[in-house]
Amino acid sequence: MVCPLPSVPFCMIPSSNVEQRHPLRSSSKPVSEQLFRNFNSPFELRQVHTIVVKTGTPLSDLPLSRVASVCALTPSFLYAEQIFQQVNQPTTFIWNCCLKDYAESDSPFDAILLFDQLQRHNVCPDSFTCSFVLKACVKLHDLFHGRMAHALVEKLGFQLNLVLQNAILHLYASCGNIRDAYLVFDNMPQRDIVTWNTMITQLVKSGDINSAYEMFLQMPERNVRSWTAIISGFVQCGKPKEAIELFSKMEEVGLRPNEVTVVAVLAACADIGTLDLGIRIHEYSDKSGFKKNIHISNTLIDMYIKCGCLDAAHRVFDGMKERTIFSWSAMIQGLAIHGKANEALELFFEMIQTGMKPNGVTFIGLLNACSHMGLINEGREFFSSMTRDYRIVPSIEHYGCMVDLLSRAGLLEEARDFIEEMPIKPNAAVWGALLGGCKVHKNIEMAELAMRHLHELDPLNDGYYVVLANIYSEAKKWEDAARVRKLMREKGLKKTIAWSSVTVKGAVHEFVAGDETHHHSEEIYSMWNELLVHMRSKGYVPNTSVVLLDVEEEEKESVLFRHSEKLALVFGLISSPAGQTIRIFKNLRVCEDCHASFKLISEIVDREIVVRDRNRFHSFKDGSCSCRDYW
Repeated sequence: MVCPLPSVPFCMIPSSNVEQRHPLRSSSKPVSEQLFRNFNSPFELRQVHTIVVKTGTPLSDLPLSRVASVCALTPSFLYAEQIFQQVNQPTTFIWNCCLKDYAESDSPFDAILLFDQLQRHNVCPDSFTCSFVLKACVKLHDLFHGRMAHALVEKLGFQLNLVLQNAILHLYASCGNIRDAYLVFDNMPQRDIVTWNTMITQLVKSGDINSAYEMFLQMPERNVRSWTAIISGFVQCGKPKEAIELFSKMEEVGLRPNEVTVVAVLAACADIGTLDLGIRIHEYSDKSGFKKNIHISNTLIDMYIKCGCLDAAHRVFDGMKERTIFSWSAMIQGLAIHGKANEALELFFEMIQTGMKPNGVTFIGLLNACSHMGLINEGREFFSSMTRDYRIVPSIEHYGCMVDLLSRAGLLEEARDFIEEMPIKPNAAVWGALLGGCKVHKNIEMAELAMRHLHELDPLNDGYYVVLANIYSEAKKWEDAARVRKLMREKGLKKTIAWSSVTVKGAVHEFVAGDETHHHSEEIYSMWNELLVHMRSKGYVPNTSVVLLDVEEEEKESVLFRHSEKLALVFGLISSPAGQTIRIFKNLRVCEDCHASFKLISEIVDREIVVRDRNRFHSFKDGSCSCRDYW
């Protein structure tokens, strides 16, 4: 059947090019039953056709879908058309089957080539034809041919076909043309849940979580995919609290999370350390048969590591029957930030023995392990091995790790020389690593050098100014410290407020320094005073040098005792059963006095205290810390 539509080529491709894509292949084999069913070229098809005519076999016995596939993209297209017409079969249906196969294959552009043939030879398209072409355009992100398919849909009067309208919407949205996607969406005579989910998913991918959430709230009905898209969007844009709140509402309406939901919620738990929910989701995942999902297992490893449960992460890792490079790298990085450098290195060599090749992320974990424990020579060797043994070109993150390694170890001049010899331009993180080392080793001159670069690279980062002011204050250079703080005020910069959180019975409690707003404040300060007596009896002397104010010692002690991590710890102690591990999260680096205090308190109360600050984990137990005081 032919359709009297104008034969405007869908895409201008010379016949010679088409012929080159599918050259005719001659065969010297005699025609057989196997050839009758498995011919592979128009030449072989003609051989079979000759036998059919000679033997009087009905032409309808030919596998018509194979006729279409071998002739579709060759000059023999019309020959196939003649066969279809002789057997009185619906031509469009047969070509649609071929289009579908091409659209779903690894070469979806073949669907567009075939559609060009159909247009040039006036084969009448139907709604299925358009849907398969649109599917190919979506896979290719081919907006040019997609617009032509859209025009054809309008021309053929398929505006009320919801499947086609959803396909057109998906095309524009997935190609990043949100404006046209909105036009299609607004003009659709009817919408279903697929329509809404398509828009929400693509808005999330484009980073517009606010518009996606507004659309989510307008939905007449929602399914698991709708909820999951928004939950994932909140996680991706750095709003894990909102993601968890939305997940709780999803549970309230009675929907069960799928595997994608599980991954998103676990990622949110990792970001804010919501261990109780993470454990519950882990149990749900296992009961739901998701245990073989490698992505979920990898996310579980990451969640347990970031929640301070290294043993639980290792159990998940050990229980995996199949591991990806992400599994190994996540575990190596986890051991590194928990102060288990030797174990991280051992795991790396175990990975190499399995035949798994490391990637750049693996080496970031290894370099972090060396940096956190002062393994200078090992770090240098790993950095050299990246290029020498695995042909991995170091990225800015690898250079930053090396500067951090050298700076922490006090090799500040070597770190400076390393930066100056870098083949790529150092960024703020690299110079910031040097500045951090200058604070540890109290090197003012080198700190000023680093700050000159940071002033150019990241002038609005308050953290760098605070570090420099603290370096001056520790050296009792009060005028220089005041000058830096004045510069911050002139730039409109404010010091990031330090806060610490602790989770008790599933609820997250946050504290800031000197916090008296908590409903248990009286008990917290009373308990602290009791602990202070025990600490002093064990030789504790407040390290007032970390209070960088020009005030009396007594006032410095008062400030010191009200640090947010101390308040969070005491609340955790009075609100949880004896023996239970206390897990604290701090947004900034834990101070030296709190570090010394926590070591003593862990011994006094006979509890493990795990603190996650912005750099690493500290596990306090029996009077010592996992960092071995190298931090």
